Amino acid sequence: MVKNTYPLPLISELLDKLKGVEVFMKLDLRNGYNNVRIKDGDQWKAAFKTNKGLFEPTVMFFRLSNSLATFQAFINDILSDFIDEGWCVVYMDDILLFSKDLAEHQERTERLMRRLKKHNLFLKPEKCEFEVTEVVFLGMVICPGYIAMDPVKLTGIADWEPPQTVKEVRAFLGFGNFYRKFIGRYAHLTRPLNDLLQKNQKFDWTIQCQIAFDLLKAKFLSKPILVMPDASKPFVIEADASKWATGAVLKQKGTDGEWHPCSYLSKSLSPTERNYEIYD
Repeated sequence: MVKNTYPLPLISELLDKLKGVEVFMKLDLRNGYNNVRIKDGDQWKAAFKTNKGLFEPTVMFFRLSNSLATFQAFINDILSDFIDEGWCVVYMDDILLFSKDLAEHQERTERLMRRLKKHNLFLKPEKCEFEVTEVVFLGMVICPGYIAMDPVKLTGIADWEPPQTVKEVRAFLGFGNFYRKFIGRYAHLTRPLNDLLQKNQKFDWTIQCQIAFDLLKAKFLSKPILVMPDASKPFVIEADASKWATGAVLKQKGTDGEWHPCSYLSKSLSPTERNYEIYD
């Protein structure tokens, strides 16, 4: 089977569109993958076994190899002009619409609803939010002027016990990597934990690992926020480097006269990169 590599939208691209936005609407499509029919003659390829024999589905469902990419391409094609106009973002069956004022928002809402109706796509009203000034989307709380971590995702951080296995380290880092844009010097801070993931590395939870673990938890629990970048105002980039990692932060001055972070970036250095001279 040929793997469909259709890309999912990047969260960073979403944030670039949100400057000046005041009103949001979040929609959740009903039936998800089932909205895409399987081509006639190909149903047998997705057959599944039950105690009553084999059944061939007529619509796409979760866990098929190309379901995710196919559905993203399907919904992007339907809403392509709205996406290109820059006021609509689609991530699988979640749709985010945003506007600078209520009148503009209502006009866009009507256009979007007509488009969904035209293609027989229906919503889950209980999971939709209309004309709000704060919305949770892709694990982030989006508000006019800034974004923050979803507090629901942070509820278990304080009680997260130190990992006892490599699998548990991966789970903690998986959470951390998702929110790394909120944390300065992230690659440097996680180095002791990432070292535990090395091939043929004996699992040894050292004091350095515990310090890194506790420090990361504290940073997540501090609930940092990132301001929306404004291209009309000056930026400041602060960069830093160590033997193990490089990092930077993009800042912009707010109305309070203080410099606020727009995003953090960090990268661990490979063994080869650690041998580079400064001019390399």
